[in-house]
Amino acid sequence: MIEIKPYIEHAVLVGLITPNQPEERTKEYLDELAFLADTHGIVSVKRFTQRLNLPITATYVGEGKLDEIDQYIREHHPIDVVIFDDELSPRQIRNIEKALNHKGLPDVRVIDRTILILEIFLQRAQTSYAKTQVEMAHLQYMLPRLTRMWSHLDRQRGGGGTNRGMGETQIEADKRVIGQRIALLREQLKTIDKQMATQRQHRGKMVRVALVGYTNVGKSTLMNLLSKSDVFAENKLFATLDTTVRKVTVENLPFLLSDTVGFIRKLPHHLVESFKSTLDEVREADLLVHVVDISHSNFEEQYEVVEQTINEICGNENVTNHKLQITNRGEKPRIVVFNKIDNFTYIPKEEDDLTPIQRENLSLADLQKSWMSRLGEDCIFISAKNKENIDALRALLYERVKAIHIKRYPYNDFLFQNYEDN
Repeated sequence: MIEIKPYIEHAVLVGLITPNQPEERTKEYLDELAFLADTHGIVSVKRFTQRLNLPITATYVGEGKLDEIDQYIREHHPIDVVIFDDELSPRQIRNIEKALNHKGLPDVRVIDRTILILEIFLQRAQTSYAKTQVEMAHLQYMLPRLTRMWSHLDRQRGGGGTNRGMGETQIEADKRVIGQRIALLREQLKTIDKQMATQRQHRGKMVRVALVGYTNVGKSTLMNLLSKSDVFAENKLFATLDTTVRKVTVENLPFLLSDTVGFIRKLPHHLVESFKSTLDEVREADLLVHVVDISHSNFEEQYEVVEQTINEICGNENVTNHKLQITNRGEKPRIVVFNKIDNFTYIPKEEDDLTPIQRENLSLADLQKSWMSRLGEDCIFISAKNKENIDALRALLYERVKAIHIKRYPYNDFLFQNYEDN
């Protein structure tokens, strides 16, 4: 029997270098875009960047850069998709497709980071709830971008008599159908949101702890370690879409631990709207455990992306200094867990090296003395993979959860005192 292997798409990536986004940051963004493409099963073969003050309104990049991309596609067949690192307008997608697709040659798909993330979510959604959330987000995003999604979009329907006009164009009909589908999904999500809210109420007054963090920082691995469960985890972006809740007991103290969907730069706002119930786990948690991949070259920015998203979810949009948020006890309490210390790389500077000190030249001890030192006892360094310093994390969780529990049930303070004394 002949084994038929699935076709693998090949892509080129496109990003801009701007005054607000220097070359090094653009490189990091394109690295992440390549990781997103790989998660979706797309192989990245080439990257294009251009220096501009702002994206070109009509085509994102300049005409010359677009010709360069077109020439590369012609000479390096097959290139199936061109992925742009920023969100494209419907007009930009139409103009870019017109410039890159030629008669007699296979069409090239033009997508942006948002579409790629939405397609990954569609691919990875497992439960009916997650599928409903993702489908609605995808349709909301694609509705104004119906360019050549189907080959029949330029046809017209109706018009049986001379007085009935040209009838409804196919694209108008498709928009109407999609609008009806979105309305139906929105009603389904309202029902599901009520069911999820009822489930959260039925959990009683047990302390709730939510794992939050950038995608692929090790939240699910840590969840498995603390709860002794088998939540799916792999080295891919958005391995977990559905919120998983487990009861965890540390010493004599039980609490509920939830693993939430990972955040990312430029997270599509349609997904934020659709994943309301998932994000409610963050909003209603008593304690947030912010997991950070300290081995990542730009973990500081990832930290700030997550803090910004949390502040928006919890209604604190005006906060700007996110690195100091954790020290403000008026906000939702956090523990910051710097994970993957086993992967942390340190490149020592030589004594006669006059180059400026870079992040790679800082040891883990140096980093701990930086802005992270302001977090005090609210941060801890671990390796979930190697189970390093996990006992210290459990002890910290115990203290923080106990403080919340005693505040909620003051009479339990005496019981905890007797238990610990014995």
